[in-house]
Formats: sequence, structure tokens, C-alpha cells
Amino acid sequence: MLDIKYIREHLEEAQQRLDTRNEEYDLKKVVDLDAQRRKMLTETEAMKQKQNQASKKIPQMKKAGEDCTEIFAEMKTLSDQIKEMDEAIRTVEGEIKNTLLYIPNLPHADAVVGKDDTDNPEVRRYGEPRTFDFPVKPHWDLGTDLDILDFERAVKITGARFSMFKGMGARLQRALIDFMLRMHVKDHGYTELSPPFMINRASMQGTGQLPKFAEDAFIMEKDDFYLAPTAEVPVTNIYRDEILEEESLPLCYTAYTPCFRREAGSAGRDTRGLIRNHQFDKVEMVKFAHPDTSYDELESLTANAEAILQALEIPYRVVELCTGDLGFSAAKTYDIEGWMPSYDRYVEISSCSNFEDYQARRTNIRFRDQETKKTRFVHTLNGSGLAVGRTFAALLENYQNADGSVTIPQVLRHAMWNLERIEK
Repeated sequence: MLDIKYIREHLEEAQQRLDTRNEEYDLKKVVDLDAQRRKMLTETEAMKQKQNQASKKIPQMKKAGEDCTEIFAEMKTLSDQIKEMDEAIRTVEGEIKNTLLYIPNLPHADAVVGKDDTDNPEVRRYGEPRTFDFPVKPHWDLGTDLDILDFERAVKITGARFSMFKGMGARLQRALIDFMLRMHVKDHGYTELSPPFMINRASMQGTGQLPKFAEDAFIMEKDDFYLAPTAEVPVTNIYRDEILEEESLPLCYTAYTPCFRREAGSAGRDTRGLIRNHQFDKVEMVKFAHPDTSYDELESLTANAEAILQALEIPYRVVELCTGDLGFSAAKTYDIEGWMPSYDRYVEISSCSNFEDYQARRTNIRFRDQETKKTRFVHTLNGSGLAVGRTFAALLENYQNADGSVTIPQVLRHAMWNLERIEK
């Protein structure tokens, strides 16, 4: 949620930055509502002061034997007016909050201005895509031929865009999850969490999924619970309505969750296989950072995600998202895209973002400044470390062999019971 004070004091600049998202949002409406609210607060305060003065006068009048009928009538009128004004203020405050909940974060002042993903500048690359001397197969054919992925039965069990890992595929999936968590905890210093996979409405609103993206979520209406769209949601909300100590920052957590999302996309290549499913696995990294160092933490978090692909020796590139491609809550984002031979292009495998204080305002997560003793909002960050299904797909395609087998990366062989290849 944006800071209403900042918008009020920097309306033109804030509107210009928001306009670079290429969507229409009217910040002046919020400022006008806020001005109306502040005017009503001033009027209400004046009425309450008058009410207090009258309250002090009544005992004196009674003591002097004066008639209090008129002042009692005045008090009654004031009391009714104050109640009406308080209700009007609550209505305006609700309208302000509801309006702000639908307005995305301001892009970082230095963010690349662009219209969509075609304007995302490349930051760096790692590794060279492998040259194959045989026709490459897409991961869905490789997985089906090796009997480690079963899409048809997953569709029978649930429906379109669901997948089932089988045999060595299930083992490889589990090995990837364990490897990612182990590396983030042991090498990168994160604390592992295993959060609930069902979350409440307040948690979804806190990270920005609600109310704007309600149609993308899977909801259990009887309990008003949502299936987690990503571990970002439950992990970011662990400190909702809490005040942290400054010396504890940054707090770094990693967690595995299955994720449930009504992924967009029409029929085509991206809707086949594991790239765009309604249920998928992900290992997430979340940071609660000091505002002064949050962009250093973004670089570190992105490097932590890259380290997984480097260890797996999967070629990738890093792009910075332009303003027209930024997620709703993000101020700055790096996407890490793994090389997919059958696509002949890089495909997103991780997204690492700094939300600054946008989510913290929605979740009311603050820290106590040691010098001033006042509270300030933390900055929240998160990144995929990594999307497991997409990593699985990239692994199959990059490590495939001419005979249809898939070589297992060295770093995963111990978890795969020292298996070197998955063969028919």
C-alpha cells in the first residue's frame, strides 16, 4: 500500500512514476479523499472541544442554581453531530483504503521505463547453451518416454494443467527441493520454515494478491481460506502486526510449498508440460530488511537464486523488469531465465523483487529505530529459489542424451541414491 503522506506531498512525481506502468490510476482521487477526511477530522475535533467545554460548564451552572435545559439540548445536538461525523470519517477512510488496495507499488525511481517484457534489458548471462548433435526433445516427451511424468493420469485425477511425477521423476523432484533448501540454509544463511499451505484473507491482502487478483486464486469458500499461490504469502505474513528490533534485520527465511494458481495463458507451447500449471512446487526466499540496505539485499537474494542454477550447470540469463512488466507489489524485479533447448530461448525460472515498504504497510510490519526509538516500516523482498517444476523441465532438456536418457547433475546424485542417469 502506498504512503498517503508521500502521495500528498509528491503527487506529481508519484503519478508520473505510476503512469510508467502503462495503466490508469488516479492518485488525485486519493489525495482529494484524504483532504476531505482531514477537514472532517478538524471539524469533529472542534465539536468535541466545544462538547468538553460544555461538560465542564454544567456542574458550575448546577451549583449556581441555573437552568441547564438549553445546554443539555446543545450537548445532545453536538453528540448526534459527532456520531454522524465519526461515521462519515470511517466511510471516507474505508474508501481511501479500498482505493489504495487496488493501486500498485511505485516503480523504483531508476527502473527502466518500458511497455512490456520486450523492453526488459538483459543484465548478465551464465554458461553457454549446449549444442546438440541430435534432435532435442521437449521435457514433456522426455518425461513421458522415461515414464517419470504422467500428464494423462493427472488430468484424469484433476483436470487440465496438472502433472504427476512418477518413479525416478518423483525422486528427482524431491531431490531438487531438498538441494535448494539445503543450499539456502547451509550456504546462504536462511532459516527454513514449513508454513501452512492454506492461508486467510488478511494474509492474501497483505502481500497484494487481494483484492485485485482474487480471480487468480483458489479459494475454499466455506472457511474463507485460500490455497497458497506461493510461499511468499504465508512467510511474509509471519510478522504481520508486529514490531521487530532494528538489530535483528535482515531476517532471511526460505520455505518449500506447493503453489496453487489459476495460471493465465491460452493453448500453446507454454501450457504443455510443467511450465504453466495450476499446481506447482516452489522453494521461496523471503527477507525483512532495513530500508537503508534493502537494495543490497535484493542483489544478494538474486545471487542466491542464481547459485542454484550455477550448481546445476544450467545456462541462464538475468533480466531487469521494465516498468510495464513489473508485478503489482514490486518496486524493482530481476527475472532469472533458464535456457530451454526445445524452446530455443530462455524461460523464467525465478523472479526476485524488492517491494520496499509496500507490503509492510499492508501487513503493518515495523521495526524500532534504535536512535529515534520510533517505529518504521521494514522493506520486504522475495524470490523464487527456485521454481521446482521449471527447474525440473530445464534439467531434463539440458541434460538429455541421444538415446533418450537424462544425465543427473553431479550435485544431485547423492540424493538420487548415486544414480547417474535416468534411462528407459
